[in-house]
Amino acid sequence: MLCADEPGLANGLLLLSYPLHPPGKPDQLRTQHLSKLKVPVLFVQGTRDPFGAIVEIEAAMKLIPAKHILLPVEGAGHDLGFKGKSRPEGLPSQLLAEFQAFCG
Repeated sequence: MLCADEPGLANGLLLLSYPLHPPGKPDQLRTQHLSKLKVPVLFVQGTRDPFGAIVEIEAAMKLIPAKHILLPVEGAGHDLGFKGKSRPEGLPSQLLAEFQAFCG
C-alpha cells in the first residue's frame, strides 16, 4: 500500500469495504502493509461483506500501530448498501463527519 511506503502522503485513511481477503479464501489475507501504517485509519465495513467479516477486520486492525477505528454498517455487503436498499439514511454524510472528527 502506498501510504505504508510513503507515510507523509496522507493525513489519514478512510478504507471503505477493505478487501481483507478474496471471498471464500480467508487464508489469503492482505495484511502485509498494515504494520507500516503511521496515519490514522478509519475502516467502514458491511457486516455481510464477503471480503472480510467484522471479526476478521478487527483482528487485522491490531496490526496497525497508528490510531484506528472500525465503523460497521449493519446488514450491508461489500457495496455498503449503495446498490441496494440496506444503506442507512445519511451514511455518506455520517462517514464524512466521522472521518473529519477522527483525523482532526
